[in-house]
Amino acid sequence: MVILNNFHQDKALVNKIAKAINGEYSAINCYGKLITMSSTETEKDRINEIRNDEIRHFNEFCAIYTLITNQQPHPQISEQCPDQYKAGLEFAFEDEQHTVDFYHEIADQAIHPYIRRRFNRAAADEQNHAVWFLSMLHK
Repeated sequence: MVILNNFHQDKALVNKIAKAINGEYSAINCYGKLITMSSTETEKDRINEIRNDEIRHFNEFCAIYTLITNQQPHPQISEQCPDQYKAGLEFAFEDEQHTVDFYHEIADQAIHPYIRRRFNRAAADEQNHAVWFLSMLHK
């Protein structure tokens, strides 16, 4: 476990991390829904891999939030997932693309190297996810 000694709590950063937690929580929910709508095992497996990455991000961000605030986050669904498969893939692609920039912004704002590394890694994962969703859209 990484201890964030002498961490100067930045309210704006804490709010962004809370928003990231809500985004991951929403993505986990949405991708679970997309898995059930997918008609091919290949796409189900790929979306499940992406969902597992989102679960890892969610857990890492929750741990960071708890370490810097001494409080548990209270995640909420921040965006509703479409009910149609293609619309869901489009939604997921757009969301992943926007999230890349948001996570880089958090990494740039963070002082602690551990937070920077986690958000930069998550941004790279999100970019990869966007590519997979785009490829599913064009099949």
